[in-house]
Amino acid sequence: MSAPQAITSASRPLSAGAVALMLMLCLTWGFNQIAVKLVLPDIPPMLQAMIRSMGALPVLFIIGTLRGVKFFERDGTWKAGLIAGLMFGIEFVLIFQGLRLTSASRAVVFLYTAPFFVALGSYQVLGERLGASQWLGLAVSFAGVALAIGVPQPNVDSHVLLGDLLIVGGAGLWAATTLVAKGTRLRFAAPEKALGYQVATSIPILGLAAWLFGETITHTPAPLSIGLMAFQAIWVVGTTFTLWFALVKAYSASKLSAFTFITPLFGVVGSYFIMHDTLSLTFGAAAVLVIAGLFLVNRPSQTAAAPRDALLNVTKT
Repeated sequence: MSAPQAITSASRPLSAGAVALMLMLCLTWGFNQIAVKLVLPDIPPMLQAMIRSMGALPVLFIIGTLRGVKFFERDGTWKAGLIAGLMFGIEFVLIFQGLRLTSASRAVVFLYTAPFFVALGSYQVLGERLGASQWLGLAVSFAGVALAIGVPQPNVDSHVLLGDLLIVGGAGLWAATTLVAKGTRLRFAAPEKALGYQVATSIPILGLAAWLFGETITHTPAPLSIGLMAFQAIWVVGTTFTLWFALVKAYSASKLSAFTFITPLFGVVGSYFIMHDTLSLTFGAAAVLVIAGLFLVNRPSQTAAAPRDALLNVTKT
């Protein structure tokens, strides 16, 4: 990557195509949470996550092979890929176990602290610097998420707080995985290969977690659950995660991560149509805050600095 390419990647606003693609990804991820909940009566969470990784791996291999990706070529990316994979697997362990202890509404709010970790890490690791208006945009979008989901306070005990902490840990690992993909030699790998490292490494981690937590499948899953597992493996992990890492290579990690604030809003709308939850004027106000925050994040900033030269000399792992 040349210096002009690195500067452009970090400082330019997202293109219309990138915005449209991010909206599609957030829509998918919002509905994916509903899919996970619908499958839980048949397949417990750790096993569900392991099965979708197992199903996604051949999808990545087929897509990559058709595109001419050399998965087993020695290109110096395996160390960074292994690190990203370890974080990818542990991330889902923390999130799913956190959900056992805290409420779903609190979990969503704490999970979407990830863009702040990305913004901080991008400055320290990648040299990307957000201006004051963009930091304000992050805060406004996060406020919108908190308003939409709500942060209930009664009956918060040590177990709930531990669950919150696990969710924040998962958010931090999500951010760290994004930074590894952007700030190491992994950025030179094809998206299918970069994600393949993570999916393959996550399988034994999630399998071990399922065993430790005593998870079993006690009956034959319903056809709906099987279909939703295929949706998660083929589309969510195999396709949308690949598109995410392709975008991370081309655009600012901070700005892309800020767009994930839209995901829980799509989840709430999906719950309204599928789970018959209710929508309110509060949700409308929250949506306005998220959109306003994203506008601020993606508005060109005169104070935002170009990446440091260190981006061009990242650790060769």
